[in-house]
Amino acid sequence: MYQLDIVLKRGNNLAIRDRGGTSDPYVKFKIAGKEVFRSKIIHKNLNPVWDERVCLIVDNLQVPLYFKVFDYDFGLQDDFMGSAYLYLDSLELQRYLCQINTFTCMHLADTLIQSDLQCIQPNTFSIRIKCWKRCSKQQQQNLRLSDLHRKSQLWRGIVSISLIEGRNLIPMDQNGLSDPYVRFKLGPQKYKSKTIPKTLNPQWREQFDLHLYDEEGGILEITVWDKDLGRRDDFIGQCQLDLSKLSREKTHKLELELEEDKGTLVLLVTLTATVAVSISDLSVNLLDDPDRRQQIIKRYSPIRSLLNLKDVGIVQVKILRAEELMAADVTGKSDPFCIAELCNDRLQTHTVYKTLNPEWNKVFTFNVKDIHSVLEITVYDEDRDRSADFLGKVAIPLLNICNSEQKAYVLKNKELTGPTKGVIFLEADVIFNAVKASLRTFVPPEQKYIEEESKVSKQMLQQNFNRVKRCVLFLINMGSYINSCFQWESPRRSICAFLIFVVVVWNFEIYMVPLSLLLLLTRNYFLLASGKESREGTMEDLLEDVDEEYDKDDKDSEKRGFLDKFYAVQDVILTVQNALDEVASFGERVKNTFNWSVPFLSWLAITVLCAGATLIYFIPLRYIVLVWGINKFTKKLRNPYIIENNELLDFLSRVPSDVQLIQYKELKPETSLNPSKKRRNNPG
Repeated sequence: MYQLDIVLKRGNNLAIRDRGGTSDPYVKFKIAGKEVFRSKIIHKNLNPVWDERVCLIVDNLQVPLYFKVFDYDFGLQDDFMGSAYLYLDSLELQRYLCQINTFTCMHLADTLIQSDLQCIQPNTFSIRIKCWKRCSKQQQQNLRLSDLHRKSQLWRGIVSISLIEGRNLIPMDQNGLSDPYVRFKLGPQKYKSKTIPKTLNPQWREQFDLHLYDEEGGILEITVWDKDLGRRDDFIGQCQLDLSKLSREKTHKLELELEEDKGTLVLLVTLTATVAVSISDLSVNLLDDPDRRQQIIKRYSPIRSLLNLKDVGIVQVKILRAEELMAADVTGKSDPFCIAELCNDRLQTHTVYKTLNPEWNKVFTFNVKDIHSVLEITVYDEDRDRSADFLGKVAIPLLNICNSEQKAYVLKNKELTGPTKGVIFLEADVIFNAVKASLRTFVPPEQKYIEEESKVSKQMLQQNFNRVKRCVLFLINMGSYINSCFQWESPRRSICAFLIFVVVVWNFEIYMVPLSLLLLLTRNYFLLASGKESREGTMEDLLEDVDEEYDKDDKDSEKRGFLDKFYAVQDVILTVQNALDEVASFGERVKNTFNWSVPFLSWLAITVLCAGATLIYFIPLRYIVLVWGINKFTKKLRNPYIIENNELLDFLSRVPSDVQLIQYKELKPETSLNPSKKRRNNPG
């Protein structure tokens, strides 16, 4: 094993790739076809100064180091600026070298491609190679997760952005209007706003958070696009925001002009300096120290419920080990590593090579902004020459975590609908403030900005259709039951319904509406506690439907390329598929609220219903409506940039649908696999 230290200093007289006569250069380093390091982007500069250091592990000096320089273009393919090879076997051990490299740059002039040599001044790259002597496997693993790699995963602050409106955007459609939406990019993070149809002065009123990985700030790249159905979206304009020039802990109202006078964007930007995630070993465990644990418990005590409402709690997860993983390599082994995700926070363990029973023993700590978030643990196999292979995944709602309990979780497939090979052992702790968590339930949830795009799927379309059909059939059956009371099909039932109708209508008061919902919650709670009714039936039925869909042999898979040619048809199918999912999820969430699928939310609903019933009972309805109307009419005057939301829909968005209940359901491991089992010897 060899340690290769690289210091990327600067570049001089690089090629021009942008219209303004400059470039946005960055450098990629590759070994054996695999990217091992990527530098930061220096914007609008032909003589960039990087001053970045990276430490690499090399096991074969015969493979050259290949580096390429690109010009960054947001939303487009990056332009190639030049490349060069460095042969590692020509370097001396334990010695710094000043390496002069030449880039072969390709310039496009008219219809001819001309070759030109760009010479880089001395001290462009400073390289030292150092020999290691018989490093242990543990040392190699720890070096793989170097300080630089750890630092790249930890964010140092939050950028809260409120996209308010756009002004005087240029028209892109034949009707003289546009369908604008905005894309934001900060490092690897991306966010896309909703589309506002047929306007040049859109009102978005959206709020989202991005993470700052650099303590000094970063460049926020903003582009505005016009949505076109069935063809490529039109580019309207772009602008950039240097976050390092903004002061911390203060809300800035910004009116950003798009380049070439193509319009204006109005934003509210707030930078919060805070450290919320961490990586440590088992020996350095935050919650194992009784004093530190007591401090954290005190920090989230009820008496501090009104301080920093966004800081709901913390979650600490110990990723211990995995057993009997899937073999992804031809040798019958794998090189597994783990990724833990909590909404937009993402941390990664080191890789354990050539084993099916890895031990990581890492402790990840996340800040909790929403107690209804789901902790996702995914196991991958590292591949040197291509993207990592998926080995398994588990999704654990934070409210389902039992503190300080080591559990074995059966790994699931990508869709979280069925088991795959392997078991992972985790131990987690969640400490949170119940009042803050309850208040955060009634505001929009944080949107995940790194998600896979929806694809046309016949199985998913059929599954969503079946879910909607079940909800519609339930409503039809309920209507038929009520109609049967009017038809006197059963005299006893009709007489009881008539008496109930007369009594309720004669004595009806508005406060009885939340009380009736409260009675339904109470009834289902006692049925569930007595064991007479279970939530498992619906989940098992839906799971059987999912298995049937995935077990079908899709003979039309070879014809999907034909569908891809018809973008308009694909957009329509995706729209219908997603609409069916939203309708079905809404009905299932209402049902699961009263079925006690998430006890925290059901108790919260009981609290709100009791408070509502009490309020309506003691205060005349006209006063409540008057206060509501005054609040509605004056809200815009009191805060011109307020983002509207619906508290009921925000509450229901936290209730899992039937599909999510299946995804979050724990699978029972084999009896031979449990935490007390003697650990296997690691053959790797």
